[in-house]
This record gives sequence, C-alpha cells and structure tokens, in this order.
Amino acid sequence: MEREQMAYDVVIVGAGPSGLACAIRLKQLAGDDLSVCIIEKGAEVGAHILSGAVLEPRSLNELLPDWKSMGAPVETEVTDDQFLLLTEKGARRLPTPPPMHNHGNYIISLGVLCRWLAEQAEAMGVEIYPGFAAAEVLYDERGAVRGVATGDMGVGRDGKPTDAYQPGMELVGRLTLFAEGCRGSLTKTLFERFNLRDGVDPQTYGIGIKELWEVDPAQFKKGLAVHSIGWPLDPKTYGGSWLYHWKDNQVSFGFVVGLDYANPYLSPFDEMQRLKLHPAMRPVFEGGRRIGYGARALSEGGLQSLPKLVFPGGALIGDTAGFLNVPKIKGTHTAMKSGMLCAEAAAEALKATGDQPVTLDSYPALFRSSWLYEELHGVRNIRPSFRRGLYAGLAFSAMDTYVFRGKAPWTLHHHTDHGATEPKSKHHPIDYPKPDGKLTFDRLSSVFLSGTNHEEDQPCHLRLKDPTVPTRINLPTYDAPEQRYCPAAVYEIVQENGEPRLQINAQNCVHCKTCDIKDMTQNINWVTPQGGGGPVYGTM
Repeated sequence: MEREQMAYDVVIVGAGPSGLACAIRLKQLAGDDLSVCIIEKGAEVGAHILSGAVLEPRSLNELLPDWKSMGAPVETEVTDDQFLLLTEKGARRLPTPPPMHNHGNYIISLGVLCRWLAEQAEAMGVEIYPGFAAAEVLYDERGAVRGVATGDMGVGRDGKPTDAYQPGMELVGRLTLFAEGCRGSLTKTLFERFNLRDGVDPQTYGIGIKELWEVDPAQFKKGLAVHSIGWPLDPKTYGGSWLYHWKDNQVSFGFVVGLDYANPYLSPFDEMQRLKLHPAMRPVFEGGRRIGYGARALSEGGLQSLPKLVFPGGALIGDTAGFLNVPKIKGTHTAMKSGMLCAEAAAEALKATGDQPVTLDSYPALFRSSWLYEELHGVRNIRPSFRRGLYAGLAFSAMDTYVFRGKAPWTLHHHTDHGATEPKSKHHPIDYPKPDGKLTFDRLSSVFLSGTNHEEDQPCHLRLKDPTVPTRINLPTYDAPEQRYCPAAVYEIVQENGEPRLQINAQNCVHCKTCDIKDMTQNINWVTPQGGGGPVYGTM
C-alpha cells in the first residue's frame, strides 16, 4: 500500500510549547498565506507533556498579550520561594539564588497550558494531528529535508503487517521544524546527517521524575515554591527537588538527577522515594494521596551544548535543541521564545523562496540578538561548575552570579553522561527503603498512575544495536544499571535456562528516553512506537 501524502508550507513535529508557539506566531505573521500543520505522537495534545512547572510568562506575554482575558490556565501566582540545603536529618534554609526568584511567575500544569495553546492555534487555522508519531525524515533529491513520514500502524511484533495494517502518511512541507522535545528520535538522525553537533559540547541531561499529590489542607500553602539540594544525593551527584503548591490542595513534587552521575547502583526513582521520608518533606505528604506520576529527560547543557539550529529544509526549536535554563529550572519560556524566533525567520524566508530548499539563516542571527541568548549566556557556567561537586558548584555559582554577573571571561565545558558511569567495582550497592504504599511506592504502581499503554502486538521501540551487550558488558562490569536508571521497570535481568537475559518490558515505557542517554555503550536506541502509545498525563 502506498503512503498518502499531505502538503503544507510548514510541518512542525511536536505539539509542545515550542511547536505551538511557533505555529501561532507563523499565523500571526502570515495568516492564511501559510498552511501550517503540527503532528504529535501523544494520543492528545499534552498527553506526553511533563514539567514542574513554574512558568515565567515573558514569552506568553509577547505571544498572546491578552492571555489572561482569553482564559489561559495560568492562575496560581508564586507567593513565596524557599531554598533548602538538606542533610540526612536536617534542613537549612539558604538565600534563594537570583535565577530562582519567582516573583511574577505562576505554578501551572504545562500539559493543560499546551492544550489551551493548541485551541488558540487551531482557531487561527493550524491543523493539529495528535496520535501520529513522526518515524522517518524525508529528503529530496538534493538532500534537503522535505518532510516526515508517520509510522505504519498495524505492524505485528514479528515485523509483519497484521489485518489492521495501515501505511504511514507523508507530511511534506517547504519547511519542516523539529520540536520533538528532549533527545528527539528524529533529531538524533539530523545531528548525524548534517553534522549539527560539530564544534559544540556534548549535550548533558538530567532525569526529572514527578508525582502529583492531593495533600491534607492543613499542609497546603497555595503559591509556595520550595526547592532543595543535598540529601539524599551524595555531594558528587548533581540534582535536587521541587515542591510546588498549585491549587485545590494539589502539590507537584519532583526530583531531578543529573545523568552524569558515576555510581551505577544509583536509582533516581528510589532516591526520590526516600526523599519523601526526610523530616522536612514527610509532613507535606502524610495524610495525602498520590494522584499522578511521570518522568522525562531534560537537556541541561545550555548555551555551549546548543547544536547548529538550521539545515536545508528545516530547523530545531525548543528542548530538542536544548534551550533549557538550568539555574532557573525553567524551559517553557525559553522553548516558546525559540519557536517564535524561528517563526519570524520562517515567515520572511518563505516569502522570498521559490522551489529551492529553505534554509533559515536568519534564525540563528535572531537568536543571538535576542533576550534568550543573553539569558542563556549569563548562566552558561552554572551547570558545568557542579562537576567538582555540590559545594564547589555552589561556591563557583555564587561567584559567577554575584561577582561576574554571568559575564566571566571563560566558559566551562561538559562531558558525555554515559561516559561518566564507573564500573561497579568502584562502588557499593545502595540499600533503599522498601516502599510502604503510603508515602513511598514501587515502579509498577507508579507507571499505572501515568496512564501508560502501548499496543502490545507491535515491534519493540527500544532497540538494541547488539543484543549481547547487556549480559556481556553491562551486567558483569556495571551490574546492569538499566534496571535502576529506568523509572518505569522497563529493563529487567531474568534467568533463562540458567543464563541471564535482559528482558525489555516496552509496555511500561513512559518515553523519558533516559536509557537512550545513559546506556554506557550507547547500545539502546529509542524510536517512536505506534502513534498514540505511551503515557497520558492529564493535568500533570
């Protein structure tokens, strides 16, 4: 069966904040003169969106100045900031670092905001197709990107078509913009084809794990934003937590661990669970009820890890490029701004270009002259300074912030996350508390709360380049850390005929892509499953 083809001026891959902001800005600038399409792998817009989230509304103010009167779901203004340094038994309140001041910011659900932005985009004529996963980049005879193809549906686990088979669809455009989010599966292929990462630092990542709680009203303080560093992580491991008191007695609790950690026995999920037992945390959750769970990777490299943003026929926007501001712990306003800048470049380029491949040369120039570049440049040294440990990082960050004010005459650099993992012989297993089912939980009950589901009879979307590596290298050298860094119990070492074997429970995958990043030999390749599969995050 041949694939159906649909043609647009602009095809956007991903209905997150960058893709939606880009589409809205394109329509504001060009109206009906440009046809714009967004495809989204989640079953609905927002289904795969996960963030803390505290929103800095700067980009939203620029994009839709009347968002308040338009009914945007941005209501809970931050009323108080707290920044805690935790030890095993105690907590010390520190001065809140300037990048983390949240005056004028809002606690939100990013998934809910994206659904609202999608409504605004559709009202302007943007076509949005959720449940369609872009699985292949299409190229023309000159080697330029000409669009994407969605994955075939109804393919069985054996790779053969079933009775429900439907071929994928080709969405072609004069311009294709990739807004896939962190560690985009198609973006990885673009890096290689167009050498987009030449001359820049490796990207470094964190894994963010989030729970949504309905807490005792006596513990709820609407508008309170609390961040912590220190325990339960050792001083050499980068990470921290957040507690955002949102609305209706609901608290967003999250934990981020930098994926450049060394200890193969470390489990980000279990570190998060035991954090809830800390005396400064436990009272918030006692008497409450956990109502949501999810996880995703974050691009933490900042300015020095940004790839080349443009190539013939397309561009990168949002977290797929890595615009997160790590010290602020915010990426929504930066992602949106990158999409808006790209839209401005695209609107002009598409006016002037005939049938030649479009290259958005003005997009990088617009970025470098924008407040977005200035913001990222000012904090570029904060994340890499923590390579020397928590206390050295805090000391350097204070100097960089208060003395140099982000204008130090040097730039620190990153290394690869997978290369940071050390052999098990250098470490000891960590004794994590067993879940009690009230405050702390196991992975499977957590995945259930995420609403994750995949069609079982389909090819596994977690592909091993060499199936012998897990038991030949990972298990004997590192004690199979994929069992611990995955927050969804996807990877499991089982015994078969007296021999160990890696079992992949792809049905559990919440699409965080940590395995694609942290696997020591880069043997795991995350690709999109059939469209619509994965988590359904609702109001997360």
